Amino acid sequence: MSDLRDAALSAKAWPFEEARRVLKRYQKAPPDKGYVLFQTGYGPSGLPHIGTFGEVARTTMVMRAFREISDIPTKLICFSDDLDGMRKVPGNIPNPEKLEPYLQMPLTSVPDPFGTHDSFGHHNNAILRRFLDTFGFEYEFYSATKFYRSGRFDSVLMRAAEKYDEIMQVMLASLREERRQSYSIFLPIHPDTGRVLYVPMKHVNAAEGTITFDDDDGNEHTLPVTGGNVKLQWKPDFGAR
Repeated sequence: MSDLRDAALSAKAWPFEEARRVLKRYQKAPPDKGYVLFQTGYGPSGLPHIGTFGEVARTTMVMRAFREISDIPTKLICFSDDLDGMRKVPGNIPNPEKLEPYLQMPLTSVPDPFGTHDSFGHHNNAILRRFLDTFGFEYEFYSATKFYRSGRFDSVLMRAAEKYDEIMQVMLASLREERRQSYSIFLPIHPDTGRVLYVPMKHVNAAEGTITFDDDDGNEHTLPVTGGNVKLQWKPDFGAR
């Protein structure tokens, strides 16, 4: 064992302490996929900023510390939550009033106010990647829109429908009473307006993989959970990855 590894194994700096906690999980064997996956997330509802840098930098510090104390390969992914609905229009974009009609629509369905990319989400993703590349981060980039609409999440969405009640029990225990009344792990995308809805489920059919809910106007809809019709709330989404 090298002097550097000896030092890393006893270092008190927080990245090394976190790395040792990760390594503890794999004392018996490395993960089945053959590498330890580190992840950082980004909500492209606005331009990347110092907080975005900090998120990726902190995760990178732990990953590099892990490399010093273990020979298990590592990978860092940057996951963009670009299927999230746009909750408010940022103030630092040109002609912000033009985006008002697109509130609550997925960020990759909102027009790019800069006119350079397919959508506002695509624009911000590109800025993020350029931002990270400028600082030399090692990462793989993933888009929530692509994951959901390509079917890459379909199997885990079907599993979530099958285990809906159990997952809801876990989630509801962490929420205030008021929030519990309208919470669902599934966020349907309205089939007519395209908006991301925060509504409770009336029924989840695990066998067929469908959800039934009322929209904000009281109209009932039934949608498959697969194929990009539904996204997960952020905590279940994080687990799905």
